[in-house]
Amino acid sequence: MGKTQFLYNFLHQEVPRSGRGMPTYYRTALFISEAILASYFLAGTVLSALATGAPALVPIAVILATAACLWLMDKMSARANLACVATIIGAWLTWFVHTFGWSAGSPNILVPVLSLAFFNIYEPPRGKIAYCLGLIGFRVVLFAYSLHHAPTGALNHTVSLFFQVINSVIPLVILSINYILFSSSIQASERQLTINNQELHKEAGTDPLTQLPNRRAMLDVIEQYRANNPSAQFGIAIADIDFFKKVNDTYGHNCGDYTLVELSRLFLAEGEGKYMVCRWGGEEFCFFMPEMNLDQAGVTMQQLHSTIRKLPLHFGDEDFSITVTIGVEEYDFKSPTDAILDRADRKLYLGKVHGRDQVVI
Repeated sequence: MGKTQFLYNFLHQEVPRSGRGMPTYYRTALFISEAILASYFLAGTVLSALATGAPALVPIAVILATAACLWLMDKMSARANLACVATIIGAWLTWFVHTFGWSAGSPNILVPVLSLAFFNIYEPPRGKIAYCLGLIGFRVVLFAYSLHHAPTGALNHTVSLFFQVINSVIPLVILSINYILFSSSIQASERQLTINNQELHKEAGTDPLTQLPNRRAMLDVIEQYRANNPSAQFGIAIADIDFFKKVNDTYGHNCGDYTLVELSRLFLAEGEGKYMVCRWGGEEFCFFMPEMNLDQAGVTMQQLHSTIRKLPLHFGDEDFSITVTIGVEEYDFKSPTDAILDRADRKLYLGKVHGRDQVVI
């Protein structure tokens, strides 16, 4: 079922609309491939002229066509460029096999066309398969032709050996360059995608004002801790700034934001190695204290509560201070996380009802 789905997805994948624009890596691969092919055709034309005693019209036409393709590259789509390369190579091979036969290894030059076809993002899957089948069919036809028709010319041993070498080396050079360009581009895209995903994940789990983790991130941490440490103790606390609305109403919402940021900085400075803190919502914060029982978590929150009362706050020309009410609860090795949080929240509410500015354990 998986293989069938993969094949279906491959055949039905969407491709961008073909235009004159090409990805930089693909344009570079095309340019380098055509430049190498032009040099190859030029060398082949000279060698064939030396072997036959006179230059042939087809190789000269192929060289001119390759030069024209290079000149017009940016004026044509990726598909048109690929069609030009395939046509030029096809013309060269047909002439070469007709003139010198199959033995010099010239059909190897077909191979780079496949890499250009399969890495063309504008070519639909069926088109890529058609290229593959077309090249295979073309090679088979050329081979069948060479079996039934004697070459019209002959290469001496030295020239034939040279052709065999370059017909083996040139395709590998073009393939290597193309694969380096294509793989580097894919890896760069994957790296950037990974970085973007990491940044998005961080943003999704971070409160934009305080830069603390948000509720979602905290719940993920707690659940992960429980899954990895099923028999470990931990404490949870929820804190609420007392009369925070009064701060906003008296000094303005910018002062309220300032207060939240300064308090968050204090939480981070005091909590290293003790707890993880997140902005739970509004003026509420949640603390996760791994490997602490209720008494230990209570002491930690009492110390933090005292420190908050001494926190000097200055906004504009105003000096003021704040207090918080905190409800503390511990993991009982059986309750779900939301139940523990609910008990901590109820203790927080109890602290508010009985005067605020206290830690309820």
